[in-house]
Amino acid sequence: MSSGQDHRELPMRQRQPVTDPHAAQTSPEQFASDVQYYLTLNPRQLPSRYFYDALGSALFEAICRLPWYRVTRAELRLLEAHGREIFERAGRPTRLVELGSGSGDKLATLVESGRSGAGPLDLHLIDVSPSALVVSSRALSALNDVDVDVRIVTHEASYEAGLLEATREAWGAGPTLVLFLGSNIGNFDRPGAEAFLRGIRARLARGAAFLIGADLVKGERELLLAYDDPLGVTAAFNRNLLARINRELGGDFDIERFAHRAVWNREESRVEMHLVSLAPQRVRVPAAEIDFTIEEHESIWTESSYKYQPDDIVRTLQQTGFECVRQWIDAGDGFALTLVKAV
Repeated sequence: MSSGQDHRELPMRQRQPVTDPHAAQTSPEQFASDVQYYLTLNPRQLPSRYFYDALGSALFEAICRLPWYRVTRAELRLLEAHGREIFERAGRPTRLVELGSGSGDKLATLVESGRSGAGPLDLHLIDVSPSALVVSSRALSALNDVDVDVRIVTHEASYEAGLLEATREAWGAGPTLVLFLGSNIGNFDRPGAEAFLRGIRARLARGAAFLIGADLVKGERELLLAYDDPLGVTAAFNRNLLARINRELGGDFDIERFAHRAVWNREESRVEMHLVSLAPQRVRVPAAEIDFTIEEHESIWTESSYKYQPDDIVRTLQQTGFECVRQWIDAGDGFALTLVKAV
């Protein structure tokens, strides 16, 4: 889960990643086109980038605070404990670019724990969610009240497009650190993750630092509780995707007749999220020009979240044009931060 991407693992998913919340900026026409395409696949699917309307973004922030979703707290602990070392090993960067800014809490934690001195710091925030950019900008602006001089630039864009915009703005003025946190890499399948990382590497100058967070493989019960919490917040987050289709595309999904289901696919090392039809029902989405019947127990696949072993993360980064500088692991909650540089 991420602010939260998946790629061309199956033949029916070759058009674009089914779970890539930051693959492209959203327009009504693109939303309708994607809904039409993915809901006619077998199995039916929806791209999880469309989770993140204003309500979806708020629900995701609530998920990050649940006791069963330990990714955020583990990552914050690592950033706080090792922030100074991260800054030092990254070459004392003066520009930080975060891909998927979310609430801004993680970047603020890193800056507060790792930044020393009074020099100005440029913070580039990249997210497809306007509400996330507002929230993160507000949180990071507060750093100016604790004797840290920051300039905040927001980019409402995909990861790649936003990074391209950020690199155009006086890229060579000082050392740069790009951050990809929250285990967003887990929403790509393995070939997709490699393609994405190569694309990021292509936009970085040699020697630029890149910090990536990844959730690690752990017990099945622990994994499933993170994606199917007892309070039903993740279920609401998942079902809100249907509410958004109804609201923005004129759909008539009966949301109460869909159940949230999380599955641990051990063979593929991923947690899958599905919306399962509780009865045979006809669905129409006029703006997407689709009219179909979904059978009882048939599901719509909405997200995949791949889990890693620590060595797998390093190996993947090395294969995509980076060299490992340092890796920090929270063994208790199974999370890794890995710092690399572009070679």
